[in-house]
Amino acid sequence: MELTHIIKPENLVYSKPYLMNNNPMHYCPGCSHGVIHKLIAEVIADMGMDERTIGVSPVGCAVFAYNYLDIDWVEAAHGRAPAVATALKRLNNGKMVFTYQGDGDLAAIGTAETIHAANRGENIVIIFVNNAIYGMTGGQMAPTTLEGMPTSTCPYGRNIALNGYPLKISNLLAQLDGTCYVTRQSVQNAAAVRKAKKSLRKAFENSMAGKGTSLVEVVSTCSSGWKMSPEDSNTWMEEHMFPFYPLGDLKNVE
Repeated sequence: MELTHIIKPENLVYSKPYLMNNNPMHYCPGCSHGVIHKLIAEVIADMGMDERTIGVSPVGCAVFAYNYLDIDWVEAAHGRAPAVATALKRLNNGKMVFTYQGDGDLAAIGTAETIHAANRGENIVIIFVNNAIYGMTGGQMAPTTLEGMPTSTCPYGRNIALNGYPLKISNLLAQLDGTCYVTRQSVQNAAAVRKAKKSLRKAFENSMAGKGTSLVEVVSTCSSGWKMSPEDSNTWMEEHMFPFYPLGDLKNVE
């Protein structure tokens, strides 16, 4: 069969963001981190902020985020990313500063730094990846683990009487006067990806406009920690995570 039309690379509408390098990612198959990285790269490029952005990477699954996005990065101690970001932004007000954190890093060991940075209204963006488990260190229960959800440290499921309630940290942050934008998104399908990108853009614009702290929570999967296939993980997330962590804006101060 003769090919009558050849699509050349320069004619492709969709391509990898140029801020993402060619280093192989270490994330597990089906992990949401790669998609979120891509969206961040696209938003920074769309805003023309390549040379003026500083990311703060966490301790957790995304500890090597600096290997994948070609912007300036600072590595923070476990949970301390908002404190580091505070210093970076105050000393470099013209820079666009964001943290990239998981639920263990942000909502467990980093609870104090997160709450107080947001309460002060620091002009930073906090990107919060919530997969309801400690993914990197063995699948332990996190503050965000759902009731009845099994993990390596609560194999019979989270017991409220023993372990307390799952922490809706974004709802808590939305109550603080220092936050201007708090939203909860996901990236499990194309429509969700578009909404998440729009939210990230708004958060970054808010930080440069000096409106206060913006938090973008991304409800995500952890196929390895949940011991499911990527497809089953997405289904489980939609059926169990979304009812407890509903998607949408929790706070939007124009």
